[in-house]
Amino acid sequence: MIKLIASDMDGTLLNDKDEIHEEFYQVFQELKNQNIIFAAASGRQYYNLAKRFEKIKDDMMFIAENGTFVVYKGEELLLNSLDQETAVELIKIGRNIKESYVVLCGKKSAYIESKDERLIKEVEKYYEEYKIVSDLTKVEDDILKVTICDFIGSEENSDTYYNDYKDKLQVSVSGEIWLDITDKGVNKGLAINKLQELLNIKHEETMVFGDYLNDLEMMESAYHSYAMENAHDDLKKVARFRAKKNTENGVVEKIKEVLNI
Repeated sequence: MIKLIASDMDGTLLNDKDEIHEEFYQVFQELKNQNIIFAAASGRQYYNLAKRFEKIKDDMMFIAENGTFVVYKGEELLLNSLDQETAVELIKIGRNIKESYVVLCGKKSAYIESKDERLIKEVEKYYEEYKIVSDLTKVEDDILKVTICDFIGSEENSDTYYNDYKDKLQVSVSGEIWLDITDKGVNKGLAINKLQELLNIKHEETMVFGDYLNDLEMMESAYHSYAMENAHDDLKKVARFRAKKNTENGVVEKIKEVLNI
């Protein structure tokens, strides 16, 4: 019996052209008919996700910004923010990382302090609401996470700049050029654990799909944990099962197989 399905977006539910397979919406309707909650669990901004699923947003769950902000049927269920002083420290470090830019992710908007076209192109993929400001340290908002857009590569470059914070905060390589920093222990897995408690859903009644290192804790939150065939090797070691590649509609195919839809 499955009651909750959570899927990452990029590299997982989305194909390499940033598309959702048309069959997903038919499967979603069947899940709804069976009272199974479907959640988009992503590092993306809530407003970006809500726009992406405009037709069904009032019937699904959004685990946004790597588990820091959760909305279900339009109602805010969870908010895990960073304190301002910590955010300022992270911003100051990020400003000095070569070929990298800081994205400050707030509840109301994302914020950047550069007009670099490369950065704006990347930000617009994942953030529907964003503002260019003169000083990120002066932003007033609930800060969900500090993100580094690293054009050298987050795993080998910007991640190393925050080694001293890894015992105090959640530092996650969330993509080839993305590094996400949230409050201690705040991640997609924690969000799902809290939702399981809130909605009375068991570990073995939960199914999750992911492909990258910011999905590690999510794999541990569910018995039915699936790493995509295109996933990072470290995620494959943690996940219990595999799904076909994101380019092969792996999430939808596995849901149909397991639930006999």
